[in-house]
Amino acid sequence: LSPCGRMAPGGKSTGGTMAADTSNAVRDLVIYSVFVRNHTAEGTFRAVIPDLPRIRSLGTDVVWLMPIHPIGEARRKGTLGSPYAIRDYRAVNPEYGTLDDLRALVDAIHANGMRCIIDVVYNHTSPDSALLSQHPEYFYHKPDGSTGNRVGDWSDIVDLDYSNHDLWDYQIQTLCQWAQIVDGFRCDVASFVPVDFWVRARREVERVHPGCLWLAETVHRSFGAACRAAGMYCARDTEAFEAFDAEYSYDVQEAFDRYLEGRIPLSCYLDLLDFQESVYPQNYDKLRFLENHDLPRIAPRVGGPRALENFTAMLYFLKGTTLVYAGQEVASEHRPSLFDRDPIDWEGGRDLSALMARMARVKREALDADDAFFSSADDGADVAVLRRESHGVRKVGAFCLGGKGATVDVPLPDGAYENLVDGGTARVSDGRLVLDGSPVVVLAEVEPEGV
Repeated sequence: LSPCGRMAPGGKSTGGTMAADTSNAVRDLVIYSVFVRNHTAEGTFRAVIPDLPRIRSLGTDVVWLMPIHPIGEARRKGTLGSPYAIRDYRAVNPEYGTLDDLRALVDAIHANGMRCIIDVVYNHTSPDSALLSQHPEYFYHKPDGSTGNRVGDWSDIVDLDYSNHDLWDYQIQTLCQWAQIVDGFRCDVASFVPVDFWVRARREVERVHPGCLWLAETVHRSFGAACRAAGMYCARDTEAFEAFDAEYSYDVQEAFDRYLEGRIPLSCYLDLLDFQESVYPQNYDKLRFLENHDLPRIAPRVGGPRALENFTAMLYFLKGTTLVYAGQEVASEHRPSLFDRDPIDWEGGRDLSALMARMARVKREALDADDAFFSSADDGADVAVLRRESHGVRKVGAFCLGGKGATVDVPLPDGAYENLVDGGTARVSDGRLVLDGSPVVVLAEVEPEGV
């Protein structure tokens, strides 16, 4: 596999801002996250292939494979170790199969009309990684000269040191190799790796595979602030957008968690979504999720099946790329272990697949990627009223997050509307919408409002 070119002198990015080329259409995407070890009973690349038509039927555009590489044995957590403690960036985990097996899976993903991205874990490796044995100078060293990590509870990894610019070449060459097989990268704790590195990597990969998708796992606000206070490098979300097409919405996750715990009203969380509209670049894209492999499952955190339907429908209505974590579509309550064999129970919960498929169509066909976004909340009724608007069309979503009926103010002319969620009728009278506890999404043609 051919490598990429070398970095710019001094390790600084050259040329224009790469993310300026990001299309707003990235917001239309639905990404489905697969942990190969736990997705099937077999836990292999090829075992995922028969499930791809079902995954596609959910409205999925992109399959994200969590790390596919061999896992370190030194200081391993659990019986099989975390996939984020990588032993060799340039090989595949033999427990999952061979490189040819991976190629077969990617080919099948493409044949089912989807793209494939893989995890890139470039902040750290396992303590027994091939890279450490070959290039110890690429790693962070503590004052006593030993390798280690800057985040204490990540005991099964050692950190890389990006002040060594030869490391940049190695990592970018590796990305270029994988870009000949896959369609993009989800970059683990991307905030800890210099933005200039990512900008350079993006440009070099573009020569190998034009149009690769770049997704950054940025970090929670409090964690980022604590890391910077401790003297660590941690890019802010506004800085990371220079290199990435989409970023995690961890900047508002802590508020969402506090809302679920009853510590703040819904309006406080929604205000932060409005704030994102004002602070990020015009083509910003935030990954919207209810759960992922680092978070608890959403089903047990909300007030029952009706509430879960509303949270699920709202997820697709939010402006940004939608993430589905495997098992979410069956309302799984068990969070699979990262460290052991822990297959998903596909029979244990309520099937939300039909709702997700409908909302994926609403997202793609009724919502526009360049919509303006507005939010309001009826805190007493625990109802989110969201509005998206462009080109004289207003899209309004009303979501009963408490799972109960309510009557709420909506920014719509009086009349009868088709509810795009279930095909029923939603009626607005005197600017008020009566909700029976089910999610509602309607469209209306409106005159542009003056300012």
